[in-house]
Amino acid sequence: MDWLEALVLGVIQGLTEFLPVSSSGHLQIFNAILGVEGEENLTFAVAVHAATVCSTIVVLRKEIAVLLAGLFRFRWNEETMYIAKIVVSMIPVGIVGFFFKDYVESLFGSGLMVVGGALLLTSVLLAFAYYAKPRVRSVISFRDAFIIGLAQACAVIPGLSRSGSTIATGILLGNNKENVAKFSFLMVLVPILGEAFLDLMKGNFGQAESGISTLSLAVGFLAAFISGFIACSWMLNLVKKGKLIWFAVYCFIVGVTVLSLDLF
Repeated sequence: MDWLEALVLGVIQGLTEFLPVSSSGHLQIFNAILGVEGEENLTFAVAVHAATVCSTIVVLRKEIAVLLAGLFRFRWNEETMYIAKIVVSMIPVGIVGFFFKDYVESLFGSGLMVVGGALLLTSVLLAFAYYAKPRVRSVISFRDAFIIGLAQACAVIPGLSRSGSTIATGILLGNNKENVAKFSFLMVLVPILGEAFLDLMKGNFGQAESGISTLSLAVGFLAAFISGFIACSWMLNLVKKGKLIWFAVYCFIVGVTVLSLDLF
């Protein structure tokens, strides 16, 4: 992977991480187009996902500061409860990561058939969330946090949008759109940064291990960070306005196209 390919893939990752269209699915599609395979594919995916998490921290820095300030008062308050719900939401993806890591990694080399099918499923989820009219609650419950976490765990499948699945699930459970969008973006911070840290400690980002030059990784990381910052800010506004149906249409078109090309 040269630096120009890394730039393209980094921008794609940053834009699609927060828009409900599946960043992993789009990375798979463009990896196939550019001929990026194997360990190179997986290592780069971890790096650019970490970049978009960093952009989330910047966009939601005020909310994160409030949560941390409440946490370090060392008493059970609104902020501590919110953080506890985030921890609960991470349980399903933690189980998947611990027991099924090898299987999940194998999905990133399983071809575009899985991606196309998962994009169609994302389209259905977004359409349901758009047309559903549940009673809206202002506070996400511990039960809802766990169910949203289950949706995040399922979204390890390339093509099944993490943000789309978690936001749609939260809306279908009757939660406020803006609240569930912020919760969706905050709940992924620790799992992705944790995975990136472990890979860094193992030396998986080294050129000899990954096959990617330091320049390419740096360019991809920076591109994903900048485009992720823009997409995260944009997505929060889009969710407020309830424009998810257009992403459902987009996922349907791309899913059908990918399946058609893979079959024929």
